[in-house]
Amino acid sequence: MNKFIFSVLLVFITTSSFSQAYYNNENSHEVKLNIGQFLVTTSLEFGYEYYINEDTSIGGTLYFDGKATDYNGNFGIGPNLRAYFGYGPKSGIFAEVFGLYYTGEDDVDSENLGDRNYDYSTIALGLGGGYKWATRSQKFTIELNGGLGRNINPEDFQNDLMFRAGLSLGFRF
Repeated sequence: MNKFIFSVLLVFITTSSFSQAYYNNENSHEVKLNIGQFLVTTSLEFGYEYYINEDTSIGGTLYFDGKATDYNGNFGIGPNLRAYFGYGPKSGIFAEVFGLYYTGEDDVDSENLGDRNYDYSTIALGLGGGYKWATRSQKFTIELNGGLGRNINPEDFQNDLMFRAGLSLGFRF
């Protein structure tokens, strides 16, 4: 009987010790609010991130701004792909590739050209980076990020480059 209990206990201990080496699938979803963007420009920017593994995630950004003439327009949506290089899971230094579709309006007033439509919608591709801190429970995060993108089809009155920046608070579930 003792050999049977010992065998069961040995199998249980070895399987549980091996399971620690694999990816923990808990808290793979994260929603976040860019409070830095809100405090500076009163824009609302929301983000979502799904962790494929402890070092890679895919996600998206959605933002709204009441003033269409701000630097990145009044509406934007786009995906991103991130790679983390920190020692902790799902945190530390990261690099990202992002895409962004956004709309806006230019505020340049030209009297000699007549009545013109300065509304635009454009797509940008870019690179970014930042740092993410997570609590020990892996439930709450703080993220500092920035990025620079190139507009694929800019209008004559629009800049070729666009930028992103933020200080975000997140919740994982």
